[in-house]
Amino acid sequence: MIQTPYLLFLGDAPDQLAAKVAQGIKDWRPENAVGQFRMEGCGADLGITDMSLADAKAAGAKTLVIGVANRGGVISDAWKKVLVEALQMGFDIASGLHNLLRDEDELVAAARVNGRTLFDVRIPSVAYPIANGKKRTGKRCLAIGTDCSVGKMYTGMAMDAEMQKRGLKSTFRPTGQTGILITGGGVPLDAVIADFMAGAVEYLTPDNDPDHWDHIEGQGSLFHVSYSGVTMALIHGGQPDALILAHEPTRTHMRGLPEYDLPSLEALRDSGLAMAHIANPACKVAGISVNTQHMSEDEALAYLAEVEDRMGLPTVDTYRQGAGRLVDAILAL
Repeated sequence: MIQTPYLLFLGDAPDQLAAKVAQGIKDWRPENAVGQFRMEGCGADLGITDMSLADAKAAGAKTLVIGVANRGGVISDAWKKVLVEALQMGFDIASGLHNLLRDEDELVAAARVNGRTLFDVRIPSVAYPIANGKKRTGKRCLAIGTDCSVGKMYTGMAMDAEMQKRGLKSTFRPTGQTGILITGGGVPLDAVIADFMAGAVEYLTPDNDPDHWDHIEGQGSLFHVSYSGVTMALIHGGQPDALILAHEPTRTHMRGLPEYDLPSLEALRDSGLAMAHIANPACKVAGISVNTQHMSEDEALAYLAEVEDRMGLPTVDTYRQGAGRLVDAILAL
């Protein structure tokens, strides 16, 4: 088990979005976030206390969590210097990067000498089956996005939290490193061999009570040429009964792909439903979750109202407004 509380390592993250792992932990498990460690040039800030390794150790932090999700998941030489020092000071290290801690000789040696543990969250721990497509009991909801990192995980967690508050049967099912670090379990889907991804989602969302809802953490985007495969696996393996469309309206292009424009919500609705109906012909789009963090309150409210009128679906920012209307929508299906 990964020991808490955490020191959240932001490294030299170029912007706030690059630190989404740390942001998720801070927002959903603030009691586990002692402070943040930022290197020179870091463009992210969680709004919590900046700490040195010594400060964090004195404050009781037990694990340094790499809270950055950079393209390719690379551990730079500058990072390694800090990570080795952390191990020497008695920290364990947890990471969800594709570049595994256990493959870095310097870190392995430092951990061994100092009796510390390296936790690679992005390693599948189960021999997942190939998907069989059989219908499972219970209900499932999946957020799909116009792009990567638009708030799919937040939407699922907010909907689960709302259902839990109402005393309804609900479980959040993590499929990425942030969700796994927040909840303590799940499937690191983008690290599963491609043939087994949909089967891993079936494994993650087994038969359940007829009135139980699984909120499956969304990944990637059908329209993102780098990461569309993981989204398809979620749609087919998850067999969702309800889709939530997720969108960030201030983006000028796909994340990391400046030559690709974002699709419209209409295109996402139509493409997502077409794919979902292959495994579950009864699937419906229930609502829209919009990430308005870069808009003023007035701008956000006006945009949400315009989208709701245009699409004919309840449209909310779950962070600003809560997920109540989205939960009402899936319960009404």
